Amino acid sequence: MESIDWSNLSFGYMKTDYNVRSFYKDGKWSDPVLETSEYLNLHMAATALHYGQEAFEGLKAFKGKDGKVRIFRMRENALRLQSSCNGIMMAELPVEFFEKMVIMAVEKNIRFVPPYESGASLYIRPLLIGTSAQVGVSPSKEYTFIIFVTPVGPYFKEGFKPTPMVIMREYDRAAPLGTGTYKVGGNYAASLYSGEKAHHMGYSAVLYLDAKEKKYLDECGPANFFGIKNNTYITPKSSSILPSITNKSLMQLAKDMGLTVEQRQIPEEELATFEEAGACGTAAVISPILRIDDISENRTYEFCKDGKAGPISEKLYHKLRAIQYGDEPDTYGWVTVL
Repeated sequence: MESIDWSNLSFGYMKTDYNVRSFYKDGKWSDPVLETSEYLNLHMAATALHYGQEAFEGLKAFKGKDGKVRIFRMRENALRLQSSCNGIMMAELPVEFFEKMVIMAVEKNIRFVPPYESGASLYIRPLLIGTSAQVGVSPSKEYTFIIFVTPVGPYFKEGFKPTPMVIMREYDRAAPLGTGTYKVGGNYAASLYSGEKAHHMGYSAVLYLDAKEKKYLDECGPANFFGIKNNTYITPKSSSILPSITNKSLMQLAKDMGLTVEQRQIPEEELATFEEAGACGTAAVISPILRIDDISENRTYEFCKDGKAGPISEKLYHKLRAIQYGDEPDTYGWVTVL
């Protein structure tokens, strides 16, 4: 424990003391139990393994200058998990039950919350899987819900520094009437091939276009997209995008900073008019975009010409982080202080 280099943590898994589990059987959830094992005893015919009945969430806890630990917007994560449950027919977790388990997981691993000055945080991963042994395609009758935590550094190793992204028209992350609006594993599996290809080409992520017409911006693989122009915060509206809680928070902050906020279809060519662009999500908060290359059309859209993030992106980033770490008052009721 003493040997953790808090300031140089990567975004990865590290064993902590406990995880918290609950089991759904006969129409009800069991009381949460603490577990020290990192492993699951799973039937080989579990629906999670064969029919993709698996959903997860991601949220964070932060240690403030005052030594207090703050969990950011866990109610929103509880509600989004309920949406995923409904989307792929899994047993729903009550919001208060979800929140109780999150708090339990953080409190039991409190020594792993990185110190304030490190810039790191405690990542919280709720995971829900179908566990009934079935070989016919139908919803599971039993489920396991687990919450584990791990201290993490920035998702993009560059931190808050502009990186290049790429449009790859030959790949889709999710279909318009598919599971793109739910946080389920299949969406991430669908993005692995193009994501790895982009990394090998020197890009930090893929910016996907809509799967139907290949005309409009969707999202950046693990994060939502936003652009800034004419004092306006613009983010895509689409039936295949996961609604990001970070993006929702940034839209509120942008509004309160006096920006106009638009959530609408964004044609690809509009990229040429943006003064700033970024990807946002729990893991990265904001990752400013240096440029976007549309390789099949041989087009490049440039932002951050001096290699620095734009002023509005920077202001939004610092404002959100200040609320998360308790440096500024939380006037929105977003933070749960332990």
